[in-house]
Amino acid sequence: MAIDLKFYPEADDLYRAIPQIKEQLQLNIELAAPSDFIPELPDWQNRCEFITREGSVSFYNYDPYSQALSKIERGHDQDVADVTSMFRDGLLTHEKLLSLFNEIKPHLYKYPAIDPKTFSDAVDQVVRSEIDH
Repeated sequence: MAIDLKFYPEADDLYRAIPQIKEQLQLNIELAAPSDFIPELPDWQNRCEFITREGSVSFYNYDPYSQALSKIERGHDQDVADVTSMFRDGLLTHEKLLSLFNEIKPHLYKYPAIDPKTFSDAVDQVVRSEIDH
């Protein structure tokens, strides 16, 4: 099993605990978030879903729109399947996904690995495919 983590705000104690947690739980832990791969979406913090609180630490699922756009940009078959599931589970709407994508488009130049046209075409294709279902 693998999990991706982003600490907000950053906390040295949590970083120092990762090796022990990885060993005890036999997890692959990556320090990664969608904003490491695509521009940060406006208001992403308010779309994170609360999971639980343990002591002074709260756990959230990362903003589903950030996850979806990051997966669409990466473009693996499993990523596209994940986004399809997110639509079917009611976590995403076509309008909001397109609106947020259009808001980050002007900032794609900061991510040289991303081809804006290819990314835009992929977003359009996923949305069209979902509308057709």
